[in-house]
Parts: sequence; C-alpha cells; structure tokens
Amino acid sequence: MSKKSRKKSSKTPSGIATAKKKAPKARATTQTKSAKTQRTPARKSTATIAKAASHKAASKRLTSSKSVPIPAAAAKATLAEGQKAPAFRLPRDGGDVVTLADHAGQKLVLFFYPRADTPGCTREAIDFTRLAEAFTAAGTAVLGISADPLKAQEKFRDKHKLGVPLVSDETHEMLEAYGVWGEKSMYGKSFLGILRTTVLVGADGKVARIWRNVRVDGHADEVLEAARSL
Repeated sequence: MSKKSRKKSSKTPSGIATAKKKAPKARATTQTKSAKTQRTPARKSTATIAKAASHKAASKRLTSSKSVPIPAAAAKATLAEGQKAPAFRLPRDGGDVVTLADHAGQKLVLFFYPRADTPGCTREAIDFTRLAEAFTAAGTAVLGISADPLKAQEKFRDKHKLGVPLVSDETHEMLEAYGVWGEKSMYGKSFLGILRTTVLVGADGKVARIWRNVRVDGHADEVLEAARSL
C-alpha cells in the first residue's frame, strides 16, 4: 500500500472516533435542557397548589370562627324592651360621674359605639350632636358610651366638637348589663367588643326601644322620632 493510501485510511477512523466522542456531549446537553423543561412546570404547579391550599385554609378559619365559644362574661341574658333599665355609675368626659338615677323621670338615649374616632362612630356622634337641641326639646337626654379611656373620649370630643356627654366603661360592667358586649368577627378572626347598639329608656325607667346592629346613616333621626312619640 502506498503512503498516500495509508494517510487517507488513517484519517477516516480518527474522524469517526471524533464524531462519536462529540455526539454524546450533544445528547447530554439535550437531556439537560429536557430535564430543566420538565422541572419548571413542576415548580409552577407546586406554587399553584400552595396558593390553593392557603385559600382553603383561610376559608376554613373564617367559617370556624363563627363557632368559637363565647366566654361566660359575654353570654349574659340580652336586655329586652319593657324591662327595667340596669343602673350604672360611670365617669364621663370632663371628669364628672354620670348615673342612671341622674335622669330619673326623664327619657334617656344611650348609644353604644365600638371605638372613639373611628369613621362610623364619628359620624354617629356627630349626628347625635347635630340633633342635641331637638332631643332636649323632646325631654330626652343623650349619652354616648364606649370602653375607651377618658383621655381618648375627651380627645374625640375636642377633635369633632361633640356636644353630647361621652361615658367610659373600661370594666365593661354596664356594657354587659345592657347586652352590648359580645362576639364580633373581622377578617376571619373572632374577638369580643361593643356591638353598635342604641337603647331608649322611657321616663318610667323602663327600656322602651332597642336598636341592634345599628347602621349609622339616618339612625339618630330615627331615634329622635321614637323619643318624640313616647
């Protein structure tokens, strides 16, 4: 065999060997890409499942919150119309003390609000202030009651120029006696607080009307009409 023939034949096997070595690298790269492609959807589906599970858990918490047992202190008998109004003695803004006996022989409106200087409570207090003279003309006194400390009540009064006495019941004794301290829920969580309620006490000292789950808009006007009709 000539030298030229030997050179040609020697190149051919080495070329094949080189191609064989390169081919596995190409397959490995393809397999890696394929593996990444397969893993990516798996991660997305896991995230989707996690979100769905979280949503279901939140829904369960919201549903189960309704069945949370109410402590005995908040489960007292509800005040009813026709019953004698429970007596109370509590501090009010300005440092004075107010009692039920102070209003003997006079009609009395007690509006219980959850918290001073919150939007709904502010509108309600402003509405009763707006009608203060009309209530006086109807022989009716008006008191606003919450569990806020006196400093918060006085700040609330000054900020909005309120013209009705604001009473503080931090011990919740009056709130419980009038059946306005109970279970509430917000964002799926249950807690105890003031249920927005208004009580109209007649001149005879008995409960004439009770408004529960009060909607603020137009409420003060409705209470005024009820007081005038007594």
